[in-house]
Amino acid sequence: MKRILNADPFGKIALQGYDPVAFQTVGQPMKGNPTIMGEYGGYKFVFASKENKTLFEKEPEKYLPAFGGYCAFGVSIGVLFPVEINTWEIIDGRLVLQYNLEVKKMFEQEKAGNLQKAREKWAEMEPEMAK
Repeated sequence: MKRILNADPFGKIALQGYDPVAFQTVGQPMKGNPTIMGEYGGYKFVFASKENKTLFEKEPEKYLPAFGGYCAFGVSIGVLFPVEINTWEIIDGRLVLQYNLEVKKMFEQEKAGNLQKAREKWAEMEPEMAK
């Protein structure tokens, strides 16, 4: 089964070239260094450091964005929207992104309910990644 991940359709680079580990270890988005790349699930990830690449390789599922890196609010209503990186937050140990800051505010109004809806919809949309 093909996994759904929000990535550049040509280069298959995920997270717009941001380091997936930095969100959790540094607590902010960091652009990856194009000379430090790794692959997972047919997609490319770019890392800010070799240490971050090593952390990702040890536990990729820990650092993969929730809902394939798509907008969590969009997933909660069954639609795959692109995201803005500045909407990021860590929820239950996972990177969660939104379409924009306005949508993030809407999501926050009913955060627990929207998160539950997103998890249920994602399980239907992408059962392999929802495990």
